[in-house]
Amino acid sequence: MHNNVAVAMIVIAIIGSRNSGKTTAIEALVKGLTKRGYNVATIKHVSEPSFTIDTEGKDTWRHAQAGAQTIVIVASKEIGIIKKVDTTKLSLQEIIKNCQNNIDIIVLEGFRSLVEHESTVFKIITIKTFEETTEAQKRFKPIIAFTGSAALTAKRLGIPVVDVLKEPEKLVEIVERKIRL
Repeated sequence: MHNNVAVAMIVIAIIGSRNSGKTTAIEALVKGLTKRGYNVATIKHVSEPSFTIDTEGKDTWRHAQAGAQTIVIVASKEIGIIKKVDTTKLSLQEIIKNCQNNIDIIVLEGFRSLVEHESTVFKIITIKTFEETTEAQKRFKPIIAFTGSAALTAKRLGIPVVDVLKEPEKLVEIVERKIRL
């Protein structure tokens, strides 16, 4: 657990266009939160329809080709689970159920349409242009921070702006303040 603060599982979505800094923001956030004692899980959305974590010809791929719906891979330092399911109709709650019970905070990368109307999911928006800022403000609530190469253009909107490369702890502090509310 963390600092003896009781917290229900918190979900934070990092949303932004391609190459806007989402992964960099996630790295800073996860590193800072775990350093403070939180158990963090990440869930990444992959939009390429043909993407698979499996590799053609490998044993796990052969298991799936034979008809296995779930394939569990156990190595000396990790476990991987491949579930062959149609994910296009999954709800955010169904996706989150895949995280372990001892997780305090789930950080999502992407999933913009699933989190758009979820007021219980805090949003951090990574932006490359001021237009992305105004679009995000119309579309997503609550936005708890802006980051990315054009984040400074958002300063006048009253939402915190963070340069995660220079001040990663600021993003962690913003999230921790929201958690304690």
